[in-house]
Amino acid sequence: MSLSPCFRLIMTATVLSFLFHSGCATKDDRSSGDTFPVLTGDYFGQVPPGNEPELFAPGLISTCLFTRDVAMTPEGDEIFFTSVVGRYNITQILHTRRIDGVWTSPEVASFCGNIDYMDAEPFITPDGKRLLFLSNRPDTANGKPANQDIWAVDRTEGGWSEAYNIGGPINTEAPEFFPSVTRDGTFYFTRTVGRSSYIFRSRLIDGKYAEPEKLPEQVNSTNQQYNAFIAPDESYIIVPTGGREDCLGGDDYYICFRNTDDTWNEPVNMGIPVNSKYGSEHSAYLSPDGRYFFFMSARMSDDIVFPNGRITRDLMLRMHNEPGGVQASIYWMDASFIEGLRP
Repeated sequence: MSLSPCFRLIMTATVLSFLFHSGCATKDDRSSGDTFPVLTGDYFGQVPPGNEPELFAPGLISTCLFTRDVAMTPEGDEIFFTSVVGRYNITQILHTRRIDGVWTSPEVASFCGNIDYMDAEPFITPDGKRLLFLSNRPDTANGKPANQDIWAVDRTEGGWSEAYNIGGPINTEAPEFFPSVTRDGTFYFTRTVGRSSYIFRSRLIDGKYAEPEKLPEQVNSTNQQYNAFIAPDESYIIVPTGGREDCLGGDDYYICFRNTDDTWNEPVNMGIPVNSKYGSEHSAYLSPDGRYFFFMSARMSDDIVFPNGRITRDLMLRMHNEPGGVQASIYWMDASFIEGLRP
């Protein structure tokens, strides 16, 4: 199947992923008889980070699976994220929620689970009424074959509805993915055009979405943009971009601030410690309360040291089996630094 640029790391999984696929040691290892820990409090019961990135829920959400994409309900009682079995390209959205104050063990979301199709990139609208996501499943309701489109489920009294394709003008025959929506309903997403990918925007006018517009060169500064996160108030956009001379790694997070006249400032590399020299970063999110910045990174842990520049089998196993060791993981940090990037 045709995959968007944001999945190329999955298709080029590291040699370690192929050599060692015996399973990951996590805190939730059912095979060893352990039970899922009792987690209470906000953010999956995790201690909030400071100004340096930390793995989010290591061994529980950030595992040795290729993990990315965070979405939360406005109340913070449900968390969705994407996990991938890289060798088989099984890509699914996982879900955990807080019931009577206790978080459930993450499971595949109710509207996902068919291994023949990939589901990824969840986004919950600011009003909490709709969850958008990428899927390449066929649109059987409208008699359309499988395609990379943006799908949705609606909030119901019992949870979430059946999934449906949101249709045009956002979805077309081209691949569309990574939805992100402002408080006033403005819809941002990525569209693949030939071998390139760009960020588009569609305004909500009289309850209907207008024909999407490709954003200007400040946002689309190369032919490799994707997975953009728009601030709820539309004041800035975070755009993973490749191919720029100031990239630190394979892909970096850039931020463009939006002016009151709807022009955009030049892209600013978000720098270290968000971006990394040897990693690739391409999935950002701001918590609903605006306090924490979540992002995916495929960086190598700073704790891994190669004596005399050489690797051993034990190090290879550790890199594979530890969260954040070699596979993409979810990190989080205090979000107050973002405003300091404004030119």
